[in-house]
Amino acid sequence: MKQKCYIWGTRLKEDADGNTNEYEEMCTLIGQGKYILMRMRLVSLQAKSDIESQCMALSDHPKGEFVSPKTEKEFRVEAYPSFIPFIDRKKLTSHPYIFAPVCHMGHWWLWLINTTKQKCHILDPLHKRAPSDKRKQVNKFTGYVFSRLITYAGGEPLQKGENEKKIKSSYVKISGQKTSYDCAIYVMKWMELIEPENIKKGKYEWDNWPQEEVDHYRVEYASRILLSEMNKERDRAIRESSAIRLSKPSSVLLSPFCQIDSADIETA
Repeated sequence: MKQKCYIWGTRLKEDADGNTNEYEEMCTLIGQGKYILMRMRLVSLQAKSDIESQCMALSDHPKGEFVSPKTEKEFRVEAYPSFIPFIDRKKLTSHPYIFAPVCHMGHWWLWLINTTKQKCHILDPLHKRAPSDKRKQVNKFTGYVFSRLITYAGGEPLQKGENEKKIKSSYVKISGQKTSYDCAIYVMKWMELIEPENIKKGKYEWDNWPQEEVDHYRVEYASRILLSEMNKERDRAIRESSAIRLSKPSSVLLSPFCQIDSADIETA
């Protein structure tokens, strides 16, 4: 049961001075580099919560400008040294498909790059086409960024010369989110299940979730992060989040087939 629900004991707390523990380090994932997750990021996996982030390149090029209004320079991978340890050169240059999640202005969508055919698709949980001219420009810039990343890793650019700034990306028609806040959850799920070769005539068919499954996936995903062998602070996270109780205790809950969500759990 701890493996299923202890994450909900990691709520944000506020002291008398109005300070919170939102920036407390809860998880350190060790992969190609060290990535630290704060408490606020894990708490955002609760149902009806937004999972917000920001692409580093888009933070410097907020409207998809090829020359940053902040730095007055074009995008260069080398300008983001903290990101470089996470670049897997082998995968970027050898895999036929690359999945790339993008977050901008609080909304998540997914890029699918076919490196063999040098084609780009966008799977957006909310939109079936670019919702504005601004998004079209952001998409062009994003394609340029991915092309530069592949080139940095030693691969071929998606387009050459000035055409690299005109990379086209087609939207895939796919059943998506039913709320205003589940875009990140859909993107995470799609990265697990999408089979690119099944995109036919700009469409992808899949059995969309009922909302209760979406909410349950949030709980499941939080547990998978904290219980991952990549998390060097796994034991501490479990120990410090043990003070919880189930609002509907039952022997049935001990079954490995039992599913619970945040509505079944109260923090102590």
